[in-house]
Amino acid sequence: MLLDFEKPIVKLEEKLVKMQEAAKAQNAPALMASIAKLANDIKALQTKTFQTLTRWQRVQLARHPDRPYTLDYIQQITEKFFELHGDRFVGDDKSIVGGFGTINGQTMMLIGHQKGRTTKERQFRNFGMANPEGYRKALRLMRLAEKFNKPIITFIDTPGAYPGVEAEERGQAEAIASNIQAMFGLRVPIISIVIGEGASGGALGIAIGDYVLMLEHAWYSVITPESCSSILWKSWDYKEQAAEMLQLTANDMSNFCLIDGLIKEPIGGAHRDLPTAARLIKESILDHLEKLSSRSIEKLVQARTDKFCAMGRIG
Repeated sequence: MLLDFEKPIVKLEEKLVKMQEAAKAQNAPALMASIAKLANDIKALQTKTFQTLTRWQRVQLARHPDRPYTLDYIQQITEKFFELHGDRFVGDDKSIVGGFGTINGQTMMLIGHQKGRTTKERQFRNFGMANPEGYRKALRLMRLAEKFNKPIITFIDTPGAYPGVEAEERGQAEAIASNIQAMFGLRVPIISIVIGEGASGGALGIAIGDYVLMLEHAWYSVITPESCSSILWKSWDYKEQAAEMLQLTANDMSNFCLIDGLIKEPIGGAHRDLPTAARLIKESILDHLEKLSSRSIEKLVQARTDKFCAMGRIG
């Protein structure tokens, strides 16, 4: 799938491939100058395009069907990963995954929303929208990490918590609220990374971290642009205007001091170069964990609380 603003770039890339094949087949070194110029033109177009994306275009990019999900990153950055299942109350919510993993020999708890790519996978993962048992599973794993004194890394990528009647009957709001309350007091370092969509309480339920980071083309907001448009204009047709009003990009969040850092993505987005995107995430995790290691547990927990309590203050 190609997004509208990606099509001119892909068209030039296809032309470049044909030129390279022709140069190789015909042994035509004269083409090399043209090939080099076209490659530079493509790089310049990529840079210009992705530096000037609108907020709605960044939302589209965060939802790209080829964009890496939590398990993609975990497989790339860990030497070993052992997934754990179930909330010990209702069942195992497949839209949230988690378990112990090792990064550079250091064991940590990795938890995140998981979407699917095929229709069957999306249904299996409930489109990344967790039920209450998903948040209770996440909390169980976080408590387990605290018990064994292991840092927690969370990956946020959800259009929101599942809004079904059955989810409300099983205590959706209470499950999310319990997670938020508990995460403030967990006595281990927590790093939360928004890797795609970060919508509403569905995101916040695993996003109370000592450091909250965002990938360059991710978004984070109290509501999706479509739902905002539906409320304000009674139609989804104004989602682009809603995205602009919500100011939900990583740069916006950084300007509002609602996140602690931005992780750059490869040109064109993380889906263009998973190994590089994963390497940048891994480096950021290790760098921020090193910064947290010098703090006492008491100061860590207090600073985490103070940071979130200070959000939204004016003057």
